[in-house]
Amino acid sequence: MRIQKAVRYRLDPTPEQESLLSRAAGCVRFVWNRALAIQKSYLDSGCGILNFADLCRVLTTWRNGESFNFLAESPSQPQQQVLRNLDRAFKDAFNPANPKRFPVFKKKGRNYSLRYPDPEQIKLDLHSRDADGRHRFPRIFLPKIGWVKFRKSCPVGGEIRNATVRRIAGHWTVSIQIEREIFPQAPQGEAVGLDLGVREFAALSDGTFVEPIHAYRQWGARLARAQQSMSRKVRFSHNWQKARIKVQRIHRKIAAIREDFLHKTSTRLCKSHAVLVIEDLEVQSMSASAAGTVEQPGMLVQVQSRFNKAILDQGWYTFRRMLEYKTEWHGVLLRVLSPEGTSTTCPECGHAAEANRPGLRKWFQCVRCGHREHSGTVAARNLLKRAGHARLACSAA
Repeated sequence: MRIQKAVRYRLDPTPEQESLLSRAAGCVRFVWNRALAIQKSYLDSGCGILNFADLCRVLTTWRNGESFNFLAESPSQPQQQVLRNLDRAFKDAFNPANPKRFPVFKKKGRNYSLRYPDPEQIKLDLHSRDADGRHRFPRIFLPKIGWVKFRKSCPVGGEIRNATVRRIAGHWTVSIQIEREIFPQAPQGEAVGLDLGVREFAALSDGTFVEPIHAYRQWGARLARAQQSMSRKVRFSHNWQKARIKVQRIHRKIAAIREDFLHKTSTRLCKSHAVLVIEDLEVQSMSASAAGTVEQPGMLVQVQSRFNKAILDQGWYTFRRMLEYKTEWHGVLLRVLSPEGTSTTCPECGHAAEANRPGLRKWFQCVRCGHREHSGTVAARNLLKRAGHARLACSAA
């Protein structure tokens, strides 16, 4: 089975290369804004819009003319790619079945991004040596930028399809999409149910727990101090820009910790079980604001706000998305079932009642048979029982 995945590395450009990257990203933003202005003028006059081929011819005129000849100093493929993105954005906006937001102009200082869709233009130098015979840093060749050093934190491990250069929190990174062949092995272990929670990230039907990482809670105080320092600076001043980058890097650190935890947890579960049964949670509805309106104000707003923050800090939606493609890679069966009644039904006698778990308490105790167990384990056992896999060995899968 051939799969596509992305590996991301941090670039170490020289000051000259960083200036070239910033100018190239600015040219991409200029092409988007000017092409969008042309499309809006065509719509206002009732003449329709230009297609991608027409926009590319307009771009060629800009690059070869005198007014916008600075575009020729930057790579052309990222500029063509942003026109393709604009064409797709207009098609999505006018899609009658599922219309999306109308394209908007891009502001300076946001979303520095360059997309190289042609893999022939991307070259990697991983094992070269200098004149003294010492190993050089890994390098990647970007058109009209040159050879840029990067930090090889993991192997590439596949055939390069495209590359995207972004500026994130003051650092330039490159995301390389690769394609490779994988051979899923026979899944190991038994079937298991998972109940996601706030106190414990996940409770398994075998009685074990996955402890949460609480990335936002760990860095919350430092983030608050950085945001307070940023609020005291004059907006858009040099010191304000430095404070903003510091806030962005803390946010990036929190996201990286959470992403690393979710990747390791999902991979470990896929490698150790043949069947995974999870709940079909509506995370967006569960984490919605409880403030309400002026006519109908919400209740327990602060309690719900803390609960929403805890849900989003766990990354439930991202965890499910990882399980969906990793179970396919490892040949594991993933079952997604409704969570209704899983935490109030006794897994021993089958008695379902709200009194079994009053007030969403941590411990479950059946009012009929007296069975007492952790509420997360009870929900996971009920999910596994509902899926019809009480004990499924790898050989049975």
